[in-house]
Amino acid sequence: MNFRPRVSEELDVNLTPLIDVVFLLLIFFMVTTTFDRNAEIKIALPTATNTVQAQKQDKLELLIDGQGRYYINGREVLNNKPETLFQALTMVLNDMEKVPPLVISADASVNYQFVVTAMDIAGRLGLTNFSLATTQSERKK
Repeated sequence: MNFRPRVSEELDVNLTPLIDVVFLLLIFFMVTTTFDRNAEIKIALPTATNTVQAQKQDKLELLIDGQGRYYINGREVLNNKPETLFQALTMVLNDMEKVPPLVISADASVNYQFVVTAMDIAGRLGLTNFSLATTQSERKK
């Protein structure tokens, strides 16, 4: 029989290794994180000159009104289905000698899908030189 009083040992948690690990993780994430702003889009804007071109350049105009109807060079396409627009653009391009640049003019209230469809069809027809027409807004003074 052991009648000696038990000596209870006091347990303590040593936080030093935990702090060291957290500090090393902090240093690791600080070193591996990049603060370079690669998400910004860098573009070179074209400049305009006041010279008049001696030769008129043929272009193909595709207009999209507020209801999503397509117009090719001022003539309305039968309906706004992509297949119909594809056939209409094919017919117009077959009548031309060379592939002209395409200018897409869309109403500001038109559904964005109509513009994307027009750009997709232009790409399928090999029209790589196309632009979107915009108007310049008035600046407040």
